[in-house]
Amino acid sequence: MADRRAPATDRRPSKRHGKQRTWPAFWVFVGPFLIGLVLFTFVPIVWSAVLSFFDAHNTVTPSTFVGLSNYVDMLTNSDFLQSLSTFTVFAAFIVPTTVAVALALALLVHRLRFAKAFFRSVFFLPAACSYVVAALIWKLSIFNGVRFGLANTVLGLFGVDQVPWLSSASPPWYWVALVTLRLWLQVGFYMILFLAGLQRIPTELYEAAYVDGARPGWQVFRYITFPQLRATTVAVLLLNLIAAYQAFDEFYNLMASARGYPPFARPPLVYLYFTALGSGQDFGHGSAGAVILALLIGIVTVLQAKLFGFGRKED
Repeated sequence: MADRRAPATDRRPSKRHGKQRTWPAFWVFVGPFLIGLVLFTFVPIVWSAVLSFFDAHNTVTPSTFVGLSNYVDMLTNSDFLQSLSTFTVFAAFIVPTTVAVALALALLVHRLRFAKAFFRSVFFLPAACSYVVAALIWKLSIFNGVRFGLANTVLGLFGVDQVPWLSSASPPWYWVALVTLRLWLQVGFYMILFLAGLQRIPTELYEAAYVDGARPGWQVFRYITFPQLRATTVAVLLLNLIAAYQAFDEFYNLMASARGYPPFARPPLVYLYFTALGSGQDFGHGSAGAVILALLIGIVTVLQAKLFGFGRKED
């Protein structure tokens, strides 16, 4: 007797129809973000590059084309060059200091046998604080320069006279406030990155090192831990370097009241802020300086990545 059952049909949706159904959902979730990214990031960047070739005073729709004149003026401007050179030195100091402190804290927290989550949260908490709020706390409570400020109170216990921390007079004590604020704000974030790198190191490497006679401490750190953290360390160096050149909030809020605004405490972004949004509103020179700064950050980042082998396959 012949089989009268109808042949089974494949009711699975085809890949083409599946893609057609997912496209609307994709644009519903990604579309608003993409529109905002284009309007508020890409368009301003492109228009800033366009403004750098025009004489744009008090207008963002200039008509006088000046070519590379704005770039030549900025590259021969002593104040702008001083801001770049000064904060290159600042980056050379703050970057290795932050890496060393963050790595030390990560090693300490990683070795804890109890309350590890508590200390991890405590050290990371400053990273969630606003730079403006932290700068005001440093300015009004810790380094306010009066006798009842926290820093001067501690120094007074040792018989040291009060220090005008945020004064533009010599010596430049304001660097203590600026550096400690930057360290407090960013060390916790980079500590979390190092902790993630430490958790990726196989325990078998440490066991093999102990079998071969390596002593716990410096030898294990030098030959096992630090080489395994190479990729994380290079990433932290790159992020830290970019953040150093993008410094603005703490310097503007701490030093805005200093008489004459000391030039050695004026990073490139603060100088460009006063150039483009000051009394002259010179958007042409401000945009040219922004392009130069972006190119400098890109060149230094690429050179540093090549030097330390960022992205190189691990051995």
